[in-house]
Order: sequence, then structure tokens, then C-alpha cells
Amino acid sequence: MRKMAHRLALFIASAAFCGAAWAQQGSWPNRPVRLIVPTEPGGPTDLAARVLAEKLTAALGQTVLVDNRPGAGQLIGTAAAARSAPDGYTYVAVSMPYVINPALQKKMPYDTLKDLEPVSWLTSLPLVLVVHPSVPAKSVKELVDLAKASPGQLNMASAGNATAPHLAGELFKSSAGISVTHIPYKGGPQAATAMLTGEATFMFNTPSSALPHIKAGKLRALAVTTLTRSSVVPELPTMAESGFPGFEVNVFNGLLAPAGTPRDIVARMQAETAKALALPDVKARFAAVGFDVVGSTPEQFGAFIEKEIAKWRKVVHGAGMSVD
Repeated sequence: MRKMAHRLALFIASAAFCGAAWAQQGSWPNRPVRLIVPTEPGGPTDLAARVLAEKLTAALGQTVLVDNRPGAGQLIGTAAAARSAPDGYTYVAVSMPYVINPALQKKMPYDTLKDLEPVSWLTSLPLVLVVHPSVPAKSVKELVDLAKASPGQLNMASAGNATAPHLAGELFKSSAGISVTHIPYKGGPQAATAMLTGEATFMFNTPSSALPHIKAGKLRALAVTTLTRSSVVPELPTMAESGFPGFEVNVFNGLLAPAGTPRDIVARMQAETAKALALPDVKARFAAVGFDVVGSTPEQFGAFIEKEIAKWRKVVHGAGMSVD
């Protein structure tokens, strides 16, 4: 009888605990939600997070607070999210470094594929392949032919080692089988200046930086790096259309949650995010800075992350890039 009473007590306690947990989860959210941004305020990922936070605050009935935690190539803020309780009250907005860091870092402070789980792919941003007007190449093929005719003679500018423009260039080099000289500058503005003066031959740059100079005739655009044409520069072909099937450099933004976050909460967060991304004013705000709205299921974003990690690991190791 004592054993039966003990088992009954355990059952009642367990049921009460599950009921309380269900009630707490069912009323989610009942307090502010934190959205970690592993970059400084004002950058592309911060912008995407703040636009989303504003709309989610209205949709969820609780404030979504943006928490900037920059540093160490976005590792500090992302690690903070990975260590957070999986209770539905912490998320992190990630971008391209999230899928590059596993190849660059000897020791990661979190497991990229196990400690965080995808909620939604938010936005897509292509890079634009530009050349100085003095370069006779009018297409990607002509640029490749020029590089093959003069191995090591063309200069490729970037915003620095292991930046998106640099990695795009390394992917281009390996895909095209060309040898060019990489010149890493101390940031995007310096690299852009080198392009304008003719010090560098070509560069992969962001639309917001390149477009004013393209329109002024100071740079010539050859292609974009996303798999589909960009709504910002729809007249430009993709690298895939230019003879490099599967070539993709996508400076994305996406939303992750700590692993183990309740599935119904992840589903609610994804659904509200999808609604926010579909709003005309959100699309307009993103288009103003060159973003294309994506939106996805957690499964679709997860598959993209896995593909990107494998791709950049191959590019980084193939280029013999130093690992911190």
C-alpha cells in the first residue's frame, strides 16, 4: 500500500509539474523576449533584427528587446544565445559569419549545429562583382579569360581577410581556376577607394556600396552572387547564369533559438516572423538597403545552414587561410 501511495504521489506531482509547464508554455510570451544581435548597432544584421523586433512586439503583445553583444567575429553574442535557457525568451539574429566561423576557428565556444536551432531565414543580400572601367572585361567570362591570360596580374580587393568579399573572391578563384592577387584592405571603404582609383582590378562588394559608383559610371557591374537575380539590380545576371552553376555567396540574416526550445513556441515565432516579413513596409525598408526578403520554415533554414558550413569549410581550407 505504501508503494502504491508513493507511486500515486509521484504521478500527481509529475502531472502537476507538466500541467504547470504546459500552462506557462501555453501563455507564452508572458514577459519580454530578448533578441541578441552579435554585432554593433547600425549594421545590416542589427537593422534586420530591429525591424523584426518592432513587428514581433506588436504581434506577440510583449516587448522584443534587441540586445547587442558584438565581438570576436560574432562569437560572443552567439555563444551567449547558445548558453541561454531554451524557454522561448531568447533568440539570436545571425549572418554569414555563423556559417564561416566553424572553418576559421580552432575551437568554437558552441556547437553550430547542436546548440542552436533554426527558426527562420530572414533576408538575402547578394554581393556584386564589379571591375574598374579601364578593365576591358564586359562579362564574367571575359574577366576569367583576362585572368587566365595574365596569371597573378589582376588584383582582387576585399574588405579584409575572411570577410564576405574575400571569401566570395576565393570561391570565384577556385570555381574559375584562375590565379589573381588578393589585396586585403582595412575595411570596405578603403577597398572601395582602391577600386575607384584603379589600384584594384575587381571586387565583390555590397549593393549599397557599389551601386552609386555603378550608376555614376565609375565602376562596371558584371554579376550578382545569389542564385536568383536581386530585386535591387534585376538587370544583372547571376554568377550561375554567367557560367558558374551553383555559385552562391549569400550575405544572409536569420533567426535562431537555443536548442531545445519548445517546438510549439518555435512554430509560433516562425509564423509571426513570416507574417512580419510579408508586410509591405517591411519589404520596403529592407529593399532600401539592398535586402531581399526570404522567410522560410525552420527545416529550410537548417538545410541552408548545413550546406553553407560545408561549402565555406572547403573554400577556407582550399585557400589555405589561417585559422585563429
